[in-house]
Amino acid sequence: VQLVESGGGLVQPGGSLRLSCVGSGFTFSRYMMRWYRQAPEKERELVATIYSAGVPTNYADSVKGRFTITRDNAKNTVYLQMTSLKPEDTAVYYCRAWPDYWGQGTQVTVSS
Repeated sequence: VQLVESGGGLVQPGGSLRLSCVGSGFTFSRYMMRWYRQAPEKERELVATIYSAGVPTNYADSVKGRFTITRDNAKNTVYLQMTSLKPEDTAVYYCRAWPDYWGQGTQVTVSS
């Protein structure tokens, strides 16, 4: 079983990034998928959720209106489109096939 995130990096405030997470070794289409993030010295927090069929979706208040979670079950991939990024969005972002599997994370740094 693997979940592999990609798409992180350094971006200026106000910029955008799209994270991807590809799953393998399990039936991706049956799982609710979630994105979490963990900033230095902070607890891991839930950012966004998407159900197996693609709806509904849910977001943390801190990202609502700026982040969008989508999935492509044919590609075993979940995405997190992040716009209007702020320095406080800086964190390691993890995807999760809830409740069983975690990815290793991808670093997102928002800084000028």
